[in-house]
Amino acid sequence: MALAIRGLRTCAAGRGIRQALSQRVVPAPVQPFRVRPVATASTAEVTAYTNVEKGDKDTLEYRMFFKQGAKEVSCWHEIPLHAGNGLLHYICEIPKETSAKMEVATDEPCTPIKQDVKKGKLRFYPYNINWNYGMLPQTWEDPGTTNPDLQAAGDNDPVDVVEIGSATAKRGGVYKVKPVGVLAMIDDGELDWKVIAVAADDPKADLVNDVEDVEKHFPGEIQKVLEWFRDYKIPDGKPANKFGYDNKCMNKEFTMHVIQETHEAYVKLKSGARANTEELSLI
Repeated sequence: MALAIRGLRTCAAGRGIRQALSQRVVPAPVQPFRVRPVATASTAEVTAYTNVEKGDKDTLEYRMFFKQGAKEVSCWHEIPLHAGNGLLHYICEIPKETSAKMEVATDEPCTPIKQDVKKGKLRFYPYNINWNYGMLPQTWEDPGTTNPDLQAAGDNDPVDVVEIGSATAKRGGVYKVKPVGVLAMIDDGELDWKVIAVAADDPKADLVNDVEDVEKHFPGEIQKVLEWFRDYKIPDGKPANKFGYDNKCMNKEFTMHVIQETHEAYVKLKSGARANTEELSLI
């Protein structure tokens, strides 16, 4: 079957198996690459979404779920990718200057945020991450598709976002961001895109529209991001991660192409056009 049996459990009361199988997703229209300025008086956080925590913090049982009003929703499936005016929604999994390796559980119904586990223990980075870190909803890096330039397949996760703005986001927050570049990280042979973005209400957001603007208004920041993700596994005795395209941060147009491509891969997975061989939760 295209959908794994585990993915047919309902996310909220009253959703049946027939509804889960019949759900179809229509791709969001491709947004223009040019980004219109965002008024600094606006807020980047989308307050329509709230969080419910279940289980004790710092335990294997901890989960953070998402609600829209009274409805429990999947942050991966039910929050739209595009936010209008060339902006995107992203979900913050790891606020800046924290080290707990939190992530959206793509294999659990309603895809809550949980802490990653290895050998039965909660995972932490060896040092704090210096930026807000999260994921783009309705994107998927298909492990069955090999990038012809990089000769690496996707890592089976949504696309990651490194938000470089000045404010500290909150775990589980949904924010509007402006994507401006992307790094092609190769982790254990898997392609793991890192989109560089800035929050829509950051004081420098209007000044940053492409990768060269990042160097001008956030000098050295992209190199810091690259080095952090390149080296963070070294303290655990693992080799450094690699990056494609000669370590270059690709421009806005390239970034939007990557995002659209991974969104289309997600749509195929969600609709059943691509078999769910990874047993991901599609509800």
